[in-house]
Amino acid sequence: MFGLDFSQIDWTEMGKATTDTLQMMGYATVFTFLIGLPLGVLLYTFSRSNSLVLGLIYRVLSLIVNIVRSVPFIILIVALIPVTRAIMGVSTGIEGTIPPLVIGAAPFFARLVETALREVDRGVIEASQSMGASTLQVIGKVLIPESLPGLIAGMTITAVTLVSYTAMSGMVGGGGLGDLAIRYGYHRYEEEVMIIAVIFMVVLVQILQMLGDRLVIHFSRK
Repeated sequence: MFGLDFSQIDWTEMGKATTDTLQMMGYATVFTFLIGLPLGVLLYTFSRSNSLVLGLIYRVLSLIVNIVRSVPFIILIVALIPVTRAIMGVSTGIEGTIPPLVIGAAPFFARLVETALREVDRGVIEASQSMGASTLQVIGKVLIPESLPGLIAGMTITAVTLVSYTAMSGMVGGGGLGDLAIRYGYHRYEEEVMIIAVIFMVVLVQILQMLGDRLVIHFSRK
């Protein structure tokens, strides 16, 4: 069909590329959550503080987050090659892709966390404070539980974004489906490989989105 021959595709290599993409996205998602959630909580907490010092810290953190978010990922991954090599010992492959993926996605997720926390009813927060709850107790027992559907939705959006980031990392030898599509589909004009790689990534995104939507519905208050 349309002059395409899918019988020549190396499915073993396609399977390995898919596994590499899942590993990159999986590790990056975990570290993005571990870094982005506390960062988002700090942004929210500092923005609500009347302290001049905490207000200044918020402006600095907010500026850093905005700067990192403003840099296109393909440029960020190249700019971070020295940092990646210093941390991981390599700047290509799965190991060399995870640090820029996390650095690129964590600020994005942090903003989504901050937004989700801002949607929590202030009355609930003030009620817990009036009962003597500390800041950590308010965060752990009020803010996080009340904003859980929004946090899950934000993590879903971030995971989907990471899929596209892994594809872009193929431009610099990051591995995975993006690398396979570029090496075969672009450089060798094997459109069949690019089409299958794109289909696999679309399916992956759909699965992530459906799982995220189901979790949001499950944890949403009726």
